Amino acid sequence: MIAYLSLFQLKPQVDEEKLETMMSQTRVMLLRVPEVLTVKTGKRVNNSDPYPWFVYIEVESMDKLAICQDDPHYIKFREEVLKPNISEQESTAFEMEPRKDVKYS
Repeated sequence: MIAYLSLFQLKPQVDEEKLETMMSQTRVMLLRVPEVLTVKTGKRVNNSDPYPWFVYIEVESMDKLAICQDDPHYIKFREEVLKPNISEQESTAFEMEPRKDVKYS
């Protein structure tokens, strides 16, 4: 099981209302991708934290993550939610199965 976490810096024009809309759009768009098992998104609680927004998805494998990222719903999410509103992104994938060799993920 793969957890894919993305942390985002927002463009200056993104206000609280826009961020709330982005969070809702993210859930709706990404849950339409068949390979996505779970979607979580949230905003920072502490203003001193460097990233004000995150998106977390779970998929079965790295292959499924690649398929997910090629899905039309994911591409629409990137084009409509991320591109106009994000200035910087940090993403990483984690294997969640204990004792599983990550080369088989």
